[in-house]
Amino acid sequence: MIHTIHLFAELDQHLIALLRSLTPEEWEKPTVARLWKVRDVAAHLLDGNVRVISMYRDGHFTAPDREINSYDDLVGYLNQLNADWVNASKRMSPALLTELLETTGKQYTEIMQQQNLEADALFSVSWAGETVSKNWFHIAREYTEKWHHQQQIRDAVGRTDIVRGIMTPRLFRPLIETFLRGLPHTYRHTQAPDGTALRIGITLDEIFEWFLIKTANGWKISGTSENAPEASVTLDADTAWKLFTKAIKPDEALAKAHLTGNKELAGTTLNLIAVMA
Repeated sequence: MIHTIHLFAELDQHLIALLRSLTPEEWEKPTVARLWKVRDVAAHLLDGNVRVISMYRDGHFTAPDREINSYDDLVGYLNQLNADWVNASKRMSPALLTELLETTGKQYTEIMQQQNLEADALFSVSWAGETVSKNWFHIAREYTEKWHHQQQIRDAVGRTDIVRGIMTPRLFRPLIETFLRGLPHTYRHTQAPDGTALRIGITLDEIFEWFLIKTANGWKISGTSENAPEASVTLDADTAWKLFTKAIKPDEALAKAHLTGNKELAGTTLNLIAVMA
């Protein structure tokens, strides 16, 4: 289990302080989210809060306006849903967006704190290949959404102190650990003898390390390995979060990655996508 709920309020405090520090010009800067500027990413974060409050507190669900028969159908529907909200939000001032993020963020966190972590979540973590997920994983996925969108804003602004803001071991490790839960699904078609191990290292102030291990039932992620790894991939933290959220392509990450051993095996890690995209 990855524990993240205790970090939501802290993450929101960083977000509100960040947004209040931005100049009018910085609100209009482009981000790695391509079509979205800083203000659009902030609006998307507000949408996430509003949806959770509406669904969990008020039992208000909006039915899709199309048939959802595949993962691609779901992604297409969500992309349109997101775009509609962002376009409408252009009517809101940065000050109002910030105020609404602060008030709804507190309600959002309270709702998440009330959830039974071992119960089935309303929504599965589809990018990890799950059709049913436990609440702790769904909440961890929500944490990654809040973290990486905030970091998109920080990255766009570009000031050294702002970029570093939430790129700390305390806030970053749960993010990357959650992302890597998608690796068994990414490797589902990769054949290897049982016991084969791949080391994944992510470098921030220290090196965070995990192992992907082949078992009779598929691949599993672990903090340790009994066998020496057949391959290893090491990424710096900035490259890792951008790669796993599709902000950069695998070829761009490969230029910055350090692969050893069976490089074909290690290179599959660069195909992990830990967002609905």
